[in-house]
Amino acid sequence: MTWRLLVLGGACLLLMGVRGQCKEQRNRRTVSFHQTQQDGDQRQVLSRPERDTTASPRPTFTACKLPLTTLEHQVLDQNTHETGFHGDDGSSFTVTWVGDGTGVILVLSTISAPLHSFFEGGSSRLYRSADYGKSFHDISHLINNTFIRKEFGLLAGPGNSQQVILTADTPVLDNTGGVIFTSTDAGVSFKSVQLPFHPAQPITFHFLNPEYLVVISIDGGLWLSLDFGTVWKKVHEGTQSFTWGSGITLFFSFSPKGTVEADRRGELFLKRTEDLGKTFTTVAHSIFSFGYVGGFLFTSVIETLGAPRVIYVSSDQGEHFNKAQLPSASTEQFYSVLDGDEDMIFMHVDNPGEESYFGTVYTSDDRGILYSKSLERHLFGGEGKSDFTNVTSMRGVYLTNILEEDGRIRTVISFNRGGEWTLLNKPQNVECGEDSRNDCNLHIHGEHSRYNGITPMLPLSDPTAVGLVIAHGSLGDSISSTRPDVYVSEDGGYKWRGSLRGPHHYSILDAGGLVVAVEAHPMDGQINTIKFSTDEGQCWKVYNFTEQPIFFAGLTSEPGTKTMNISVWGYRPEDDHQPMWVVVTIDFQSLLTRECGNQDYVQWLAHATEGGDLATEGCVLGYKETFRRLRKLSVCRNGRDYVVSRQKSPCPCTREDYLCDYGYYRHENSSECMRQLDTADHALEVCLNGEEEELRTLGYRKVPSDKCEGGFTPLRIKETVNRHCGNSSQPPTASPYSETPREKMLLIVVCVGSGIVILVAVAAAVYTVRRMGYGNRAPTYRFSVLQLRDDNCSIAADPESVASSNGTSVFQVDSDDDLIE
Repeated sequence: MTWRLLVLGGACLLLMGVRGQCKEQRNRRTVSFHQTQQDGDQRQVLSRPERDTTASPRPTFTACKLPLTTLEHQVLDQNTHETGFHGDDGSSFTVTWVGDGTGVILVLSTISAPLHSFFEGGSSRLYRSADYGKSFHDISHLINNTFIRKEFGLLAGPGNSQQVILTADTPVLDNTGGVIFTSTDAGVSFKSVQLPFHPAQPITFHFLNPEYLVVISIDGGLWLSLDFGTVWKKVHEGTQSFTWGSGITLFFSFSPKGTVEADRRGELFLKRTEDLGKTFTTVAHSIFSFGYVGGFLFTSVIETLGAPRVIYVSSDQGEHFNKAQLPSASTEQFYSVLDGDEDMIFMHVDNPGEESYFGTVYTSDDRGILYSKSLERHLFGGEGKSDFTNVTSMRGVYLTNILEEDGRIRTVISFNRGGEWTLLNKPQNVECGEDSRNDCNLHIHGEHSRYNGITPMLPLSDPTAVGLVIAHGSLGDSISSTRPDVYVSEDGGYKWRGSLRGPHHYSILDAGGLVVAVEAHPMDGQINTIKFSTDEGQCWKVYNFTEQPIFFAGLTSEPGTKTMNISVWGYRPEDDHQPMWVVVTIDFQSLLTRECGNQDYVQWLAHATEGGDLATEGCVLGYKETFRRLRKLSVCRNGRDYVVSRQKSPCPCTREDYLCDYGYYRHENSSECMRQLDTADHALEVCLNGEEEELRTLGYRKVPSDKCEGGFTPLRIKETVNRHCGNSSQPPTASPYSETPREKMLLIVVCVGSGIVILVAVAAAVYTVRRMGYGNRAPTYRFSVLQLRDDNCSIAADPESVASSNGTSVFQVDSDDDLIE
């Protein structure tokens, strides 16, 4: 038999709408690996299918390789630990870290009955490691060998808590409620709890107090527990979704009539409880969807019947709402919050038309109300994927891809939170092909490429590894369909180097002092080596970690970058030709034994470029940052106690410290803000908390969180006009529950009734035609032919579902609703 291993990694949060954008989260605690059986013989070696011969030739570079000394090989052999899960026939492995720095890992192995089987349920096993994965023990007896759910059966508490929740797979028809097992000692012991309901989704921890739990049941009930699952209380019915706000505030949407697809018709109510379910306040009604990001509460509503949807924003936990100054969205369009914090929101607004696959990115002010155009033709694929990436290792840096009019996909980068976007520079050690020498830039593969099986991983960065960015990319005038290579930047994206040939899985350890990588998609599907670098990917050493190659599943390490342990997961056939799960854990701490000292670090100015003005060199968002950074040639260990050291100094204001105000745009290749033609009046009137505010501007507003002082200071005046506008307590909506006088209602019935039959018939016909065409639509990007490519030896992210500690999401192709992550 030939087996294919399918890796499910990442976490996806779907709050608004049925189509979601899934982003891999660096500090996720849970990842899942799946096996799927294929026809054929286990011993058969499969070759890769022939590639697209019309693609441009790959640019060439030579990866730097250093030899592994005999002593280094011996040290690594002594600190490499392999565990084989003999006799475990589980088709799915879920790996979860418990706490920070505890070394505790829980592994759930599950096998479900086939879909065509007459039997329900399945079986599972639970394993525990207390030494960072160097050894595992079967602890299934602690939960009476109960069958645990595969989708969201294993959950660990936030931060350094020791709480763990296991959710049993309990038949709904035979039981009034489900069963969970809770642990407060990182899995040393478990307590069985009978639930008065069946959970419909993962139980959610409060982000600060893991004793507080919330979940929605299969009948729409909202359930709360304040004692880590011992006692549960039903606080509301008809619940659609929920999210924690500030403190213990909980927001949730519900349908008062419990109608199906109430969110599609804009019939949801939004409530808030600030005392854990004792009292409730209705903060909005007749909404389509809502989300809470960076302290901002968003709702999507229709102000009047037949009008497009608009966004209303609250920055005070729903006490007051104000209309966001954004383009409205028709039925075919959607909104998506790409990123945000307490200072600013990045909002994608889909372009009109069912098959645009792109939109415009807007950035907000610090109130989330005024938005300025940041980037046009931003790629947002038909499968609900955006490549928008926050480079967390460098302040103010974002990467994303745009869709050109001719179908090319190109990567752009911003170093000042969306104020300006530019193409990436060509890597220093890579030569472009003959046909692209005059138009040669680096282009980064993101979520869209991973969804289409082109790349196995997203760009990777971490705040503790200052300036370090690792990503898959291609060189030329646009993203290429050829096999991508790994590129590394050590300065936050200003300069890049070709680092590894071909796609890899990679991970950052020891706060950037160690980088490890494993080749993805090898020719025979099996691996036995791992690569590691102590100089941020400039040169690599190769270590053979096993004599028996394994079919690779994925790399896992403790959340964060403090650890120096890496686990390689996979499987190999046993004597009976059945696959056996294998994990190999390598401890690099014994190889890098010396703790780094003062002589190993150097002062480094972030955002510094060659030939810049000394007064403004390194100035981004109004100040400079000088970091204490590890020298490239220093082979030592940062250690678990390493803390990023930085010094800040203010800068004089320039045009780069300002975004273009509402109604203005930044002209190409210029820092000057120009007036948009459709906003002739120089005064902008904004309804704010029920009072009309008039804004007079020369086209500039300071970037939120910018700390510059003096220098360029354009005029910007806000004046409150004594005119009442709207209702500040909640967004104005076309509510289907508003009362209408009887006489007026009769008149409406007489006038409209004769047209209802015709209107319904026409609408049904249009709806059917649109669904027929829309359901089968597919993006026609330059490299979209790779959607048809199938590699029987490949490892790919499942495009249908992603199971994680943060939930399970199913992607569909509808875009009639809004997405807020």
